[in-house]
Amino acid sequence: MPRRARLEAPGTLHHVILRGIEKRRIVNDVADRKNFVKRLGELSADTDTNIYAWAPMTNHAHILLRSSEIGLSGFMRRFLTGYAISWKIGVKS
Repeated sequence: MPRRARLEAPGTLHHVILRGIEKRRIVNDVADRKNFVKRLGELSADTDTNIYAWAPMTNHAHILLRSSEIGLSGFMRRFLTGYAISWKIGVKS
């Protein structure tokens, strides 16, 4: 049974669950967790997105947010692209 379409209206409350591909790690240590939270906070301030709760865990994360004009997909695209790039750089060094 297919999933129903996501409601994309600004101001909608969303519980977002993100997971590493094949359940791989998305954070390795405390520095990664701090980077995750820092980037989440900076982007939420830039986009007027309200973040109510977050929980970055080893191979997945939960975020409770209220979307803004940029929408959920725009916010998550910007957040995850930036985080993935910074995470890859951290893993290589």
